[in-house]
Amino acid sequence: MQKEAPIREPLILGNKSYHDITVDVARPVEGKANKLWWIVFGISFVLFLWWILCVGYTVGTGIGVWGLNKTIGWAWDITNFVWWVGIGHAGTLISAVLLLFRQKWRLSINRSAEAMTIFAVIQAAMFPGIHMGRPWLGYFVFPIPNEYGSLWVNFNSPLLWDVFAISTYFSVSLVFWYVGLIPDFAMIRDRVNEKIWPLRKKVYSILSFGWSGRAKDWQRFEEVSLVLAGLATPLVFSVHSIVSFDFATSVIPGWHTTIFPPYFVAGAVFSGFAMVQTLLLIMRKVVGLEAYITVKHVEYMNIIIMLTGNLVGIAYLTELFMAWYSGVEFEQYAFINRATGPYWWAYWAMMTCNVISPQLMWFKKLRTNIVFTFILALFVNIGMWFERFVIIVTSLHRDYLPSSWSMFSPTFVDIGIFVGSIGFFFVLFLLYSRTFPVIAQAELKTIVKSSSEQYKK
Repeated sequence: MQKEAPIREPLILGNKSYHDITVDVARPVEGKANKLWWIVFGISFVLFLWWILCVGYTVGTGIGVWGLNKTIGWAWDITNFVWWVGIGHAGTLISAVLLLFRQKWRLSINRSAEAMTIFAVIQAAMFPGIHMGRPWLGYFVFPIPNEYGSLWVNFNSPLLWDVFAISTYFSVSLVFWYVGLIPDFAMIRDRVNEKIWPLRKKVYSILSFGWSGRAKDWQRFEEVSLVLAGLATPLVFSVHSIVSFDFATSVIPGWHTTIFPPYFVAGAVFSGFAMVQTLLLIMRKVVGLEAYITVKHVEYMNIIIMLTGNLVGIAYLTELFMAWYSGVEFEQYAFINRATGPYWWAYWAMMTCNVISPQLMWFKKLRTNIVFTFILALFVNIGMWFERFVIIVTSLHRDYLPSSWSMFSPTFVDIGIFVGSIGFFFVLFLLYSRTFPVIAQAELKTIVKSSSEQYKK
């Protein structure tokens, strides 16, 4: 068994035994939801209903109800799409990369991070569908035989490769998440009283795939987890690179740059970790998991946010340098316009939230403060949304021809679909927290004897 230095802070607080961990993890699934859960769920559900109304109105009327115009054909819809895809990246990255590096601290947070990936990608996938204007013709983007003769999709289009990349990423992430859940489903199956809850017993029996907990089961579990982690890690980098090609293949100043793939990946990891932080701090309170999601976990996450924030800052400065160094008048104007033009407030909100605010994490007192961390994670998420907005809208609204210059203002439908998608996301996440174990209890038990407070004494 691996030994740990006593000086290192424990990852599991309280004198927790194996049985205590089982009870604590199963409690949200078996017991009744507390008052705090119902409050958060109620707010999220209202926003979700707002989303249904706005999407219904858009599909019924057409995307003319958005604030788009002749010059700005992409705005909040694609901004939201790229933002949600970015958020969806950190979940798999946390699980896969930290699993490959055998980091123990991932065990309390990986399950929620993987769930976040699934739900964020669901939100992202809806925006291009709505943007089509006629979602019922969505099958056009898939390379499938059709009744229109030799009508096939354009394989040269990055938009098609978006479909391939995101659907592949979603599939691998879903399998990765589900495989990790199998031992926990078996645990709940064994705890359910068949006489009182026969249906629940049946459902969890099917979901657990006949898991018995034998050495052979664990061996296969380890092998599959490592294989999926190895598949998922390059996907994280490839998917967001492909998403960035949507912009990089154009000739529009501000978009026509080769830095986009690494820049988008760094930004995705940055925003994804901030969203994981936001969700975990909410879950920690709502579900009562303070003993397992400790201040130490929060600190480790903050260090990664600080690191990726610095990478994003370097990418911003590189963009500015390349625009200056290129000597291209249009390129230079695009960046001057971002900082001093009509949308200057969005640019400086982006710089403040993404570059300046993470520097506060250098101070241990701040990065171990729960309230400050929650506020900063929200700021990072806001900043990353503004980054996508700045890239898309400020590059489009001032084109080569002054005669085609225009401004974009969101309508109540734009705002409703975006805010509603956040509500939809939280509805899914809160229902998940009441149905599935939010912590990988079987894996967590493997570190009790090396990393719990009881052992450290």
